[in-house]
Amino acid sequence: MNRERDSHFMRQAIGLGARGLGQVWPNPAVGCVLVRDGRVLARGWTQPGGRPHAEAVALAKCDARGATAYVSLEPCAHHGLTPPCAKTLVESGVVRVVTALTDPDPRVAGRGHAMLRAAGLDVVENVEEQAARALNAGFLMRLAKGRPWVTLKLALTLDGRIATATGESRWITCPEARRMVHALRARHDAVLVGAGTARADDPDLRVRDLGITHQPVRIVAAPRLDIETQGRLGQSAREVPVWLLHGPTADEASRKRWRGAGAELLACPANSDGLVPDQMLQVLGQRGITRLFCEGGGHLAASLLRAALVDELIVFSAGKMIGSEGRAGLAQLGLSRLADAPHFKLRALQQVGADIVHIWSRQTQ
Repeated sequence: MNRERDSHFMRQAIGLGARGLGQVWPNPAVGCVLVRDGRVLARGWTQPGGRPHAEAVALAKCDARGATAYVSLEPCAHHGLTPPCAKTLVESGVVRVVTALTDPDPRVAGRGHAMLRAAGLDVVENVEEQAARALNAGFLMRLAKGRPWVTLKLALTLDGRIATATGESRWITCPEARRMVHALRARHDAVLVGAGTARADDPDLRVRDLGITHQPVRIVAAPRLDIETQGRLGQSAREVPVWLLHGPTADEASRKRWRGAGAELLACPANSDGLVPDQMLQVLGQRGITRLFCEGGGHLAASLLRAALVDELIVFSAGKMIGSEGRAGLAQLGLSRLADAPHFKLRALQQVGADIVHIWSRQTQ
């Protein structure tokens, strides 16, 4: 066994799997590389909608007898709409399977590896495990906690403002930064904004100008459902899905109007502060969402931070100053001690056009 060679091909498989992000939910985004005598025979990744699986895509392209299959997640072992990938690998004639991560789905959870070994195949596990976990953080989060992985995006001036006192916010960041936001949307299952942002900005929330055909689900957290259907979301709800998260007191006439516009309404528990954040995410998890991209506004962002539900923070900083009269990027967090502030660890920093983007991971205490 050559560990360095295995890592090389597994990194390829993980990179292929990333092509499915935002398109395969609730399934994991998996990549597969078939190699024989050091030469790549075929590659595959999970297709839009979650099927066919990466292994089936790759195996359909070549004669895999005597090959090694590098798969970024344990091959499935259960019958669904397609046969188990572990069984398909056995029947293909591959002699060795290298995986990055055991699938925690109770229907698999080691059974795929066991099926391969029982058929006499050489199985190597946990190659590039950390990278595979990062790729499928959303899939793993939904299985472990019933909610999607949450990425919070903030676009701020250097003094932490998202708009002027009059509400003007277009455009704080540069065109290159805005293009990067569209690319980020495309890698998530759904985009979430609050009702205030929907009313003030009339956002469209679709991916534009990247040559991409798939679109994330567009979601608004609107406890009272007090947003009009005449905006861009309401007018396009039959073209690209719009989901509205609302509380029990939402106006019945508003519910009827939004259903008539083609939106889907999802009821969530609410309190005096609005929708209960963890319950809201549980509702989305039940609907299959694994990766959620939150674009604000300040009240929604603060509620997710207060509840320790932000897993990744992406901040675009523009070289502008607005001053204290401008609108803050976050609503009140209710902190009295610095020790209670949400903690994040810097993961990446880069210049994008005239702006800076910094990416942070939640740091557990």
